[in-house]
Amino acid sequence: MAERMAEMEEDMGDLPPGEDDNDSDRDEDDRLFAWMVNDDMDEDEEDDEEEVEDEQPLDTEASESFELDSPAERSGHIAVVDRNIMYVWGGYKNAQNHGFFDLYLPRNEIWTYNMESGVWAKHVAGGNLHTSMSGSCGVCVDGVLYLFGGHHARGNTNRIYRLPLRAPSLVWEEMKDLKGLPPSCKDKLGCWVQKNRLIFFGGYGYAAQGAHQGTFEYDESSSLVWDSPGRGWNNHIHILDLETSTWSQPITTGNTPSPRAAHACATVGNRGYVFGGRYKNYRLNDLYYIDLDTWEWHEMSVPQQGPVGRSWHSFTPVSPDHIFLFGGFTTERETLSDAWLYYVSKNEWKPFKHSHTERPRLWHTACSGPDGEVFVFGGCANNLLSHHRAAHSNELLVFNVQPKSLVRFCMEAILQHRDRLSSYWDCLPKHLLHSLKQRMARVNTLGS
Repeated sequence: MAERMAEMEEDMGDLPPGEDDNDSDRDEDDRLFAWMVNDDMDEDEEDDEEEVEDEQPLDTEASESFELDSPAERSGHIAVVDRNIMYVWGGYKNAQNHGFFDLYLPRNEIWTYNMESGVWAKHVAGGNLHTSMSGSCGVCVDGVLYLFGGHHARGNTNRIYRLPLRAPSLVWEEMKDLKGLPPSCKDKLGCWVQKNRLIFFGGYGYAAQGAHQGTFEYDESSSLVWDSPGRGWNNHIHILDLETSTWSQPITTGNTPSPRAAHACATVGNRGYVFGGRYKNYRLNDLYYIDLDTWEWHEMSVPQQGPVGRSWHSFTPVSPDHIFLFGGFTTERETLSDAWLYYVSKNEWKPFKHSHTERPRLWHTACSGPDGEVFVFGGCANNLLSHHRAAHSNELLVFNVQPKSLVRFCMEAILQHRDRLSSYWDCLPKHLLHSLKQRMARVNTLGS
């Protein structure tokens, strides 16, 4: 399918209701929904995931994939880190030679980036992942990638999958037979991880069936498109306990955030932070945290000179006291390139100076590296909701957010003087020698 629709949705596939150009935006939604019906979606697709009627599908992305040593440009993908390796999956890109049409990236394709050697590698995963998607939520716990929700050619889903990353081969497994009441079908949600629990918050999708704790705000414009059952924003919290394979919802107290989608979540200690996101016509700049032990919400003040309201941004923990905010999309439809550090203990925001100010991004991913860096991959560099071709990126932006470790400085000195010191390398501990050789491989390929 082409997912400019899901995108056009940061919260649905819609444009902010009530704006002057709302009609023209919906025309674009209609035009863009003609894309491709994803590569062989399972025939037993859930009843509550919409069908696409009589569309002429484009070829799947696999037939248009020409990248050799780096992943294709994309937005709406997921990225996680395990053992200095970043794993990238999903999202969508512009179709080759098809105007404004968009294509999902292949569901069986996983790209890895070695943070030490700087080398990308492509892998083909097996298993029963039913479709390609964007706007899914991906997290890594103990070497396993968990993938929940998302938007695909037939609507939203609430299926959840696991992908063991340290196994001899990559094989997706759908997590079935879970106990408890699962979340509704949605995308563009956030997640916190604590004590072997996945804690999902918010998102945009179909109304929940059953007695869910929290608020669902129906988007009146969503039912006007393709006889859709209608979608909206929510502030639901759902917990998946990985030990008991059980879904549950906590009873929360305190000042609860409004429903939202395309927000960003960060876990620091026993606190789950959420910043910004889209709700109705607005892209927010509010900051909340929830105590993941007591389930009490707290609203933190954001100064007037702090970050502006945004959605489709990233909010990445880089230390026990710092969270790194980058990019996003404003209510005025500006794609941002600003960066901020949030100081947890002081509740302070400080602008972060960097060299990527000419590289705005929205709906990218950001992962914390082993040496204080943040690796931002992909995303869109222009207004995703405009009538112009989306400027999806496959660029990797590196932000040195924390001071380098002493080990890192030593590594760099050894590489700088490798001609004189290489004969002594074998005296190093095995793990340092391996790391040094990884970095050496990166040096050898520079300029080639």
